[in-house]
Amino acid sequence: MKITLVKKILADGSPCQKCADVLARLQSSGQMDRIDAVLVADERDPQSPGMLLAERLQVSRAPFFLVTTETGAETVYTVYFKFAREVLNTSISQSQQAAEILNDNPDLDYI
Repeated sequence: MKITLVKKILADGSPCQKCADVLARLQSSGQMDRIDAVLVADERDPQSPGMLLAERLQVSRAPFFLVTTETGAETVYTVYFKFAREVLNTSISQSQQAAEILNDNPDLDYI
């Protein structure tokens, strides 16, 4: 299995805050060593490796993870906690999952 992380650089040259948060989580949990490649999707450069991969996979969110199996099957994860649970076998609380869903979907509101 090969795991590729794609992080984004915004059009103004600043790093994507969510990407930085995910990288910090991976590093603090010691899981960064499970990531085989990190690509940058630079909004200022449509030919950057991460932008090309995002286009090929039709992914519009960052960060995202591409998991490629030995048979070549590809699975894309755009939600860190789902990736951590399903691929890295990390225990994730429901409140962490809910917080990420709300953060990723500002159109949703608390009930």
